[in-house]
Amino acid sequence: MNTPNSRPTGQYADEVTDAGVAAVRRALDGRWHTLRDEIRARPDFADLRVHPGTDVETYRATIWEMLRRLADEGHAVHGFPTAVGGRGDIGGSVVSFEMLAFADLSLQVKSGVQWGLFGGAIQALGNAEQHARFLPGVMDLSLPGCFAMTETGHGSDVQSVHTTATYDPDTQEFVVDTPTESARKDYIGNAARDGRMAAVFVQLYSGPRDEQPERHGVHAVLVPLRDEDGTVLPGIEITDDGHKEGLNGVDNGRLAFHGVRVPRENLLDRYGAVAPDGTYSSSIESENRRFFTMLGALVRGRVSVSGSAVGAASLAQTIAVRYGEARRQFAAPGSDEEITVLDYLAHQRKLLPGLARTYALRLAQNELVEMLHDIQTTREAGGTVDEKRQRELESRAAGIKALTTWHATATIQACREACGGQGYLSENRLGQLRADTDVFTTFEGDNTVLLQLVAKGLISGYADDFGNLDTLGTVRFVADQVLDTVAERTSLRQLAERLRAVGPGRDEDDVLDRSWQVKLLDDREEHTLDGLVRRLRPAREKGISPDRQFAIFNNAQDHLLRAARAHLDGLVLDAFVRGIDSTVDPSARALLGKVCDLYALSVIEEDKGWFLEHGRISAARAKTVTAEVNRLCRELRPHARALVDAFGIPESWIGAPIATGAEHRRQDEARAHAASLH
Repeated sequence: MNTPNSRPTGQYADEVTDAGVAAVRRALDGRWHTLRDEIRARPDFADLRVHPGTDVETYRATIWEMLRRLADEGHAVHGFPTAVGGRGDIGGSVVSFEMLAFADLSLQVKSGVQWGLFGGAIQALGNAEQHARFLPGVMDLSLPGCFAMTETGHGSDVQSVHTTATYDPDTQEFVVDTPTESARKDYIGNAARDGRMAAVFVQLYSGPRDEQPERHGVHAVLVPLRDEDGTVLPGIEITDDGHKEGLNGVDNGRLAFHGVRVPRENLLDRYGAVAPDGTYSSSIESENRRFFTMLGALVRGRVSVSGSAVGAASLAQTIAVRYGEARRQFAAPGSDEEITVLDYLAHQRKLLPGLARTYALRLAQNELVEMLHDIQTTREAGGTVDEKRQRELESRAAGIKALTTWHATATIQACREACGGQGYLSENRLGQLRADTDVFTTFEGDNTVLLQLVAKGLISGYADDFGNLDTLGTVRFVADQVLDTVAERTSLRQLAERLRAVGPGRDEDDVLDRSWQVKLLDDREEHTLDGLVRRLRPAREKGISPDRQFAIFNNAQDHLLRAARAHLDGLVLDAFVRGIDSTVDPSARALLGKVCDLYALSVIEEDKGWFLEHGRISAARAKTVTAEVNRLCRELRPHARALVDAFGIPESWIGAPIATGAEHRRQDEARAHAASLH
């Protein structure tokens, strides 16, 4: 049986050494490479999967027991404060979560609900006393919890949630209510079976006795759901969301609250507190800024989903490439030997550009995790976080999450098709990966909405007073402040300057010249953003009605999304180049350089209609780009196995028979049988 570093013998056996694979893996592993290796060394990781076809109740119970195992082994402690027994390693918590993508994704998501969302909300929004009171139980799983933000009627528009928490100064309690059916908290992980407490996002009302309570915007309140025996508490209504297309080991449910009273101390009050007499206070005066500060503190969940998507794509590509190197079909003319399917250009086209994009997104994800870690560690230590840097983190997290989750969906489907009928068998994991990751494109933020956030950040220049996320607020902001300028210089512009400083590379008209690739993508970003600003300019005219302002914005949404995508493609290429620069091994640098070329040219090829329409490339150059993508696929074909081995997925974790040696044996037997017939 093959091990991760032992590529099949034959035509391509000695193209890449194990040392070269290790150097590429080191680049992909990034700053937390030691932690990744520690997790890879777990002997029992392959056991953290549930057999396909398991009924929902058994599935949920099994995932719960697996989660308990992880808790007992201290898997959850990485990101929590040292004061409560954690390690204070926020980046490490994201990486450890990402590695669970190679196990059962229901286990990964359930762990994310418990330790990333529920525990993360207490950590980010609570005070030191609340940390000491609740976080130890969160870490050791004695306090299983939920993150109750999304409502049936309000998903992406969190600022407009309808659930209320009204302070009663006579009892010093909050009264939590669900006023309408659309205000139910919906799709809440851990709610249907295991959760005993929820961090509930509410519209907060308070005021002194005998005065009408005043609304203070969205806050989070800890609400007990069940007692220690699992009995649902009075006033709590819980219904099961039922069977889903995937992730059926996660007990999603709906929550409604009917006059539920919780102590004043259960308000997570880091950004807004209520005194015993009902007086409200906050260090952030503006309700809008307070809301976005709170959401910014919760960005870890979005970053974690992004890492999970990259991990799932890596696993699917590992399975598909290994199978493609073993599966043979159709003999070449004049030969009795059937051709390995990965030797066909069509098959290479199906897998290798996507593999290059996974590499690019992994390196961009690594940078995102580092940014998150540095900013949140500074905040946890009581330091000052630059607000512009925080906004950049939020925008980048939104955009990278959209790219990685869309990529995972497309890639896993491509891998399933590349494996034919074998890819449709449950034992080979691709169908389950596809079902389990499909929801990633809409949870932790709908991807289309997230791209709008990225574009709004570009046109606002991360302005301090960028207001409400609603469309009319955005239009007014744009109309008043930003239509005479575009965003600050792009990361691609800065990359182009670095490349010029290094010195001339290839001919500047050579499509493999990095400066040409960078200039083309930078030109697209700048042009697209300029065009967006021009389309929005009429919204600043005097006397224009709110309806007309909305129509202008709505009619430009296609342009808004294109501007965001162009910007993100630049960020990802920039991260890829930095990843190559950080690699010392010459052979690894050379291999990564080819993969980067394939990524950049496949992005250009994908949008070559735009480049042709806008006169950025000629028809002949467009054909050259396609020809180079084909050539790079052929050139990287000998290294395909090395490239997936560099993901560092231990053999026992892969779990698909078509990728772990069984298919190679079947093919060998088939060839031996064919030879015996001649």
